[in-house]
Amino acid sequence: VLVLVALLAYWLGGVRGGGTEAASGATPTPTPTPTALTATEIFERVGPSVVVIRAGRSLGTGVIAAEDGTVLTAHHVVKGAKDITLTFADGTKAKAAVAAANPRIDIATLKPARLPEIVVPATLGGGVAVGAPVVAIGNPLGLTYSVSTGVVSGLDRSTEDGELKGLIQFDASVNPGSSGGPLLDARGAVIGIVVSIADPGGDEA
Repeated sequence: VLVLVALLAYWLGGVRGGGTEAASGATPTPTPTPTALTATEIFERVGPSVVVIRAGRSLGTGVIAAEDGTVLTAHHVVKGAKDITLTFADGTKAKAAVAAANPRIDIATLKPARLPEIVVPATLGGGVAVGAPVVAIGNPLGLTYSVSTGVVSGLDRSTEDGELKGLIQFDASVNPGSSGGPLLDARGAVIGIVVSIADPGGDEA
């Protein structure tokens, strides 16, 4: 499995700096704990930040990346979609529009038309090393808010066609519907976004 990580937080800097007002119920971005968490603790911490995305006939995942409700996902999840609907962890549904996109690194941000009462942004950034434990949260095969665990298998990988580079390879299980979901380190920080499956059968996340 391959996940995009290259300068993720840096690319989001321009989006966060847009000056939009945070929702009244917004909560501060949680500071990652200095000690490792269990997979259960990571899910409890980050689960409220994870979003189900339906873009036309496509199903994917996103993660709230800023206090104004900006959602980060994989660009291919929403590419060309005219109708994008988000479902937040508390059940709130909202239409969304693509706010920014970088197809070259398969990343996009979405602006929801409405927000849940409490907005819980995930923490972006964190260390990554081969062998380090990771947790992926997504909606594989429509099974919403699924959690899988694994380790970082390799760094600086590229897709077969060479279009995506600087990827994290990890062995946690993901399936179609997982695209756009967060890859988290042992402290619950987002270190990458699921963009592709390295699968000889030809499946895509």
